[in-house]
Amino acid sequence: MRRVPAPLPLLAGLLAIYLIAPLVAGVQQAGMADWTTVDAAALMRACLISILSATLATVLIAIGGIPLGYLLARTSGRAAGLLGFLVQLPLALPPLASGVLLLFLLGYTTPIGRLTAGALTDSFIGIVLAQIFVASPFLIIAARSAFAAIDPGLEGVAATLGRRPLFVFFRVSLPIARSAIASGLLLAWLRAFGEFGATVMVAYHPYSLPVYTYVAFGSQGLPAMLPVLIPTLALAIAIMLVSTLADQRTVARQGLGASAATPPVTIAPIPLRREPPSSAVHLKLRLDKRLGNFHLDFAWSPQARRLAIVGPSGSGKSLTLKMIAGIARFDRGSISLDGREIDALEPAARSIAYVPQNYALFPHLTVREQLAFPAGADAALAKYWLDRLGLRGLEQRRPDALSLGQQQRVALARALVRPARLLLLDEPFSALDAPLRARLRREMLAMQNELAAAIIIVTHDPAEAAMLADEILVFENGRVLQSGPTDAVFRRPNSETVARLLGADHAAAGTAISADGIAVGAGKVLMVAGPALSPGARIGWSVAPARVHLNESGRYDGVIEAVTHAASGHQIAIRFGDTRIDAAAGYIDPPPGSACRFDIEPDAVRIWPLG
Repeated sequence: MRRVPAPLPLLAGLLAIYLIAPLVAGVQQAGMADWTTVDAAALMRACLISILSATLATVLIAIGGIPLGYLLARTSGRAAGLLGFLVQLPLALPPLASGVLLLFLLGYTTPIGRLTAGALTDSFIGIVLAQIFVASPFLIIAARSAFAAIDPGLEGVAATLGRRPLFVFFRVSLPIARSAIASGLLLAWLRAFGEFGATVMVAYHPYSLPVYTYVAFGSQGLPAMLPVLIPTLALAIAIMLVSTLADQRTVARQGLGASAATPPVTIAPIPLRREPPSSAVHLKLRLDKRLGNFHLDFAWSPQARRLAIVGPSGSGKSLTLKMIAGIARFDRGSISLDGREIDALEPAARSIAYVPQNYALFPHLTVREQLAFPAGADAALAKYWLDRLGLRGLEQRRPDALSLGQQQRVALARALVRPARLLLLDEPFSALDAPLRARLRREMLAMQNELAAAIIIVTHDPAEAAMLADEILVFENGRVLQSGPTDAVFRRPNSETVARLLGADHAAAGTAISADGIAVGAGKVLMVAGPALSPGARIGWSVAPARVHLNESGRYDGVIEAVTHAASGHQIAIRFGDTRIDAAAGYIDPPPGSACRFDIEPDAVRIWPLG
């Protein structure tokens, strides 16, 4: 047990003692109970009325209170805030005041009272109506909090899997919120069962158990109270025990699921190839969206199937995917897929598969159930992807018993078990460690050739984009900085900003002196490949350390300035003209200040214009 700060046990103990003391006092007085005056038939009738009325009231509260809690959790604005305030107001009202308000609505002389001939007061129905009024807020508050705690992305992903909103509510939102809602229903039942003030005003007859207790006390005094209190205490204790045992079983199941051993996983290998499939997918985007000071505005008509959107955090990459999927709306624009405008369609009808950054697996469903969830899911296809992605043996696991890599593969398999023309992947590998990330990138590269769908990968990792995309779009602050074939954009970024977003960390400057040569200072000339340069133009350039090779007969010469040692190999800083470049040198350890020769292939140099 963790150490608790000193004042807290004292304060907690004082309140606990006060709450338990009346029960102890009642037990001590058991000997003075007067059983001779108890009207057993009347007492049992009052108990039955309270049980039945509280149960009926709770059912009616559930029918309206769960949807109301969901509505309040999913809407915002002044109207929703006012509604939430008003429906919780009965909690703050004295019970007798609640009864008076109900009489203003249901009493004999009111329009409703005259219409029903007074059947809503001094009746079983009157008791139920009083209980609903005072007990509803307990469920509404619990349901609202439970639904608000659910990631809205789960519902969005469920929609992209072909499911309509009502199905998503009953299959996703309600099961996830179930435990909190059950607690709210329990509180509502207990509140309804023990309701006295509003009931005694609206329906004095027939006697509910609280009203019968009041009447017995008034006519027979305190000695007659213990026999009357016994049914109340017994019912309350029984309900609380059932609830506690249910909670303990839930916790035990969750603990077992989370601690289950993870079997070794081997992903089925297939040869890597990059031939484009025969079925082309045509996508056209024109999106305009304002969110506060942020403004996303761009058009894109890619020609390839393997696409990547690259940019820093907050640039609009994920928002773009959500708008394509239909989860988020744009202010103006259009989305066309294979010549068909889809922006007016609901997510379920767009034929788009979407895997968000957090994978959005439904926490209450097993792997098998996750793959069966999409509308039109193909059982044979689900079996194929289970095997193909190394998930065999994990079918009965829930997400909390899966590793991050397994969760990623389950989310991908779930997206692939129904036909889709476009697959959207939002930072699919960002949460994984480096070895697993590298392995799953290779698997994704191989798998791309099995899919007829176009694929858009959102990433901030340029290596990921270079490996997995044939066409790239570079984003910053909601604007497109550059787009085009991946190789062309990487080799010739149109600005230093784009170059740095694509991983050019070792930027330098020079002057073009020929169609393929850059003067870098001290008489040194760097040769480059690609479109011809304009002599005299200022050029930014960069080369990755892995593309600089030490070679005694190399084309270029320089001076070693520093050597950085690492377990994976040394990195050497070389003075070359007016700049410094880095080279990955394995375990070669030349002394600083010594001369060296090296090679840089012309196509390894990224260049961009300088203003």
